[in-house]
Amino acid sequence: MQTLKNDPPACTGNLLAMRDTLEVLGGKWKLLILHYLITRDGESNSFKEMERNIVGISAKMLSKELKSLEENKLIHREEMNTKPKTVQYSITMYGRGAADIIDSLVEWGRKHRLELLTAE
Repeated sequence: MQTLKNDPPACTGNLLAMRDTLEVLGGKWKLLILHYLITRDGESNSFKEMERNIVGISAKMLSKELKSLEENKLIHREEMNTKPKTVQYSITMYGRGAADIIDSLVEWGRKHRLELLTAE
C-alpha cells in the first residue's frame, strides 16, 4: 500500500477501517436485511418471509447477501429438520453491534427526508 505525503497515520487507519466497514455492510440490501433481523430478533425468519417482507429484493440477491452476511458472522443460518426443508435466519450477537449504525442511518434518513420536503 502506498502512503500519501502528509497523510497522518490515523487518517489512513480510519480510511482502511471505513473501507472494511463498507465492504461488509455496503450495497443496497445488507443493512436492510440486518435491520429486518434485528427488529425481529427471537422470531422465526425464513427465507420466504424475508423475500416477501423486504420489498424489491429478488430471491437470487437475498440468497447472495445472506451468504455474505453469514460469512462475516453477522447472521446465523439454521437448517430446520422439516419437509420441505426450511431455513431460519437470525442475527448474531456480533451482528447486533450494527444496530447503532443502522439506528443512526435511519435517524439521518428521516432528517434528510424532512429537509428535502421543507426546503424552499
